[in-house]
Amino acid sequence: MKADVLRVQGLVVHYHTTLGAVKAADNLTFSLKADERLGFAGESGSGKSTMALAILRMIKPPGRIEAGEIWLDGLNLMTLSEEEMRQVRLARIALVPQGSMNSLNPVIRIQEQIADALTDHGARMAKRQVEERVRDLLQSVGLRPEVATMFPHELSGGMKQRACIAIAISLRPKVIIADEPTSALDVVVQKQVMETLARVQKDLEASVILVGHDMGLVAQFVDRLGVMYAGKLVEVSPVRDIFTKPLHPYTQMLIASLPSLEQKGTFQGIPGLPPLLRDLPPGCAFHPRCPYAFDRCQTEEPLSREARPNCWAACHLLS
Repeated sequence: MKADVLRVQGLVVHYHTTLGAVKAADNLTFSLKADERLGFAGESGSGKSTMALAILRMIKPPGRIEAGEIWLDGLNLMTLSEEEMRQVRLARIALVPQGSMNSLNPVIRIQEQIADALTDHGARMAKRQVEERVRDLLQSVGLRPEVATMFPHELSGGMKQRACIAIAISLRPKVIIADEPTSALDVVVQKQVMETLARVQKDLEASVILVGHDMGLVAQFVDRLGVMYAGKLVEVSPVRDIFTKPLHPYTQMLIASLPSLEQKGTFQGIPGLPPLLRDLPPGCAFHPRCPYAFDRCQTEEPLSREARPNCWAACHLLS
């Protein structure tokens, strides 16, 4: 049994507005093992990106981490100062952001942006050593050496995203968080980016958290999958189990809504809309949309329980 490299316990994140607190992440608890790929899926607004940013302590006002512990290799990130946390980012835990064009500085060449990441974390390297390191990093993500001297606007979407991966792995972190790394890319480029991520993860022997709304794409990459709804983690299971024997009704309906070769020309969605995170319904947040809801679902919030070995879900139908 591999040890946990990351453990999140009781994570709560609220965004404070004039209309009330938006409960973007509500009591999230999970762990990530060494060399593991863990995915998180769910509809837009379910709290996936908030969770990813909270792990990195990158939540900005009006957002605030209200409670919880985040343990990285035995170190509680919630106890670190801002400067200590800045040194941990990139060196031990890194982010591959959702929008590469918004993350890369448009007026600085790729080589300088990677070099900044190295020197900012205390790397003492001569100019030639930096150039060699940049070239090696670009090669590891499938980019030509000449990309180093180019500006972000000279790169395609897929090349920009791979440049972001190169920056993320520049200090060989043990945990990589990829927040929808293939959004706004076409299918062919999506596959290339995911293959790049898989390759660098293997080279670094790192663990990966992949956040995405495309369950099909996420399922092809991860070992375990967590399903989020209304800021809560409603199911976590090995990816094969979650697709063959989903436990939570929301997971079942998400999978049923995926396009299928067996059911050409038919589309099955989930009725209704996700609730407002500042005005959640009592009991189970999914009960207004759930075809199996009964009285208890409307008043009592379900607790997550292990329904099968390594398969956890929060649903009264399982109790």
